[in-house]
Amino acid sequence: DLCNLTPHIISHHHFTKLVQSRLVSYQQVHSDIMFGASQAVQKLADGKQGSGTVPVVYGLFLCSALAVYHFVANGEFSAIMTMAVMIQCLAFVLLAVKSAAVGSVSGISANCLALEALAFACRLSSTTWLNGYLPVDASGDFVYQAVEAIALLIVLWLLHCSFVTHERTYQKDADSLPVLPLVAGCSLLAALLHADMNSRDLFDTLWMTGLFLSVVSVLPQLWLINQTGGVVQACTGHYIAMLAVSRALSGIFMWYARHDITCKPWVEGVNHAVWAIFSAHVMHLVLLGDFGFYYIKALMQHGLSFKMEIPCADMV
Repeated sequence: DLCNLTPHIISHHHFTKLVQSRLVSYQQVHSDIMFGASQAVQKLADGKQGSGTVPVVYGLFLCSALAVYHFVANGEFSAIMTMAVMIQCLAFVLLAVKSAAVGSVSGISANCLALEALAFACRLSSTTWLNGYLPVDASGDFVYQAVEAIALLIVLWLLHCSFVTHERTYQKDADSLPVLPLVAGCSLLAALLHADMNSRDLFDTLWMTGLFLSVVSVLPQLWLINQTGGVVQACTGHYIAMLAVSRALSGIFMWYARHDITCKPWVEGVNHAVWAIFSAHVMHLVLLGDFGFYYIKALMQHGLSFKMEIPCADMV
């Protein structure tokens, strides 16, 4: 009888809605608990535990760099380029260690990571099969490219954490610096100022684009720090510092090899590519000048485990 079935159907419908609402509530509570736990663990890790992890990571990379310098590059000066990319890789390893340990990407700019990923891709499109921008020692045969490829994979993993795994901890509203104009500007300048070490305009342009992108990639990270009150946790601080050290080493080699860098000059007798490359290195260090002062100060006062507070007026 349809009349007799109707109350049971309505009752079942109400029961189903009640169960669904309870499940949603439980899921929300569980999510809130996990988020709170993540924040608590992050505070703990940024405090006491950071002092144990960071020295181990530094030690492993120092041993690896020395091994490559002595046993692969045979002490050649050009190995400084390989050391530079190893230190750059160390920077992203420090971020990955933090993200994996605390389950959070708080304080990390995904826009910065996206620019770095694009920069790695541009450079690898050249260095994986052309020799124009590689160290002339044996480390340029495979180690240099392998380290950059590993760094690219780490950056991609961090981007996955930012947008998927740890999306809730990503500070999207603060990470708001537009990056498309930066990409367009770097590409245009690279097309105009590239060298011709590969004797292929496209891949010379891509390499130069990668250099310029890696320089401006620090801007979204500095912007995020400024938007969040100027607070920098230890691993994030070490990451930015290692990028500066890497750029300094790369700049030293590029200045040493400036007479070997060639281009098709726009003005007779003016090697614009050398000045573009060197200026990019100097600009990177200038952008990090204020940060470097506060980083060294925090390092001297608190050691490897610190929490920096940079006045917003001193940020880019």
